[in-house]
Order: sequence, then structure tokens, then C-alpha cells
Amino acid sequence: MVYDAGVKRDPKVLKLCRRYLTWVQNSVFEGEITEGKYKMLKREMERVINRQEDSVVVYLLQSTKYTGREVIGREKGGETFIV
Repeated sequence: MVYDAGVKRDPKVLKLCRRYLTWVQNSVFEGEITEGKYKMLKREMERVINRQEDSVVVYLLQSTKYTGREVIGREKGGETFIV
């Protein structure tokens, strides 16, 4: 999932995404999520964003069998948490 949100909404979107997915870098998240949790995430996201100004892109993969991940350069994000 990647997003671009207005300055006032960005912290709210960031916090919401971190509840469901792993932060990769800046406005980029990844992870496996159940269909039920994905529906909850979408519902909550609809309440937070402004559809006229913000953008959220979700990449849905049916299987992890044919996916891979390679980082070139510095690894960002990961398992750090902000309280």
C-alpha cells in the first residue's frame, strides 16, 4: 500500500496503516492481511482521507508464491514502532 495525503491527514493515515501493515519507507507499507482486516482498513481509511485531495494505492497479490523483494540501497522502515 502506498499513499499520498494532505499534511493534516498524513499522521492519521500513517498511524492507521501501521496498525495493519509493516512500514517500509515514508508512505509505503507491506504485509499479509486477512480479507476481514482489509475491509476494516478500507472502511477506516475512507473516514480519514479526503477523496478529492488524497490518494491510496493498494496492490493485491493473490499468492506470495511468485513474489520477491529486493532492496537496493539503505533499508528503511521495518519493525520500529512509534508510541
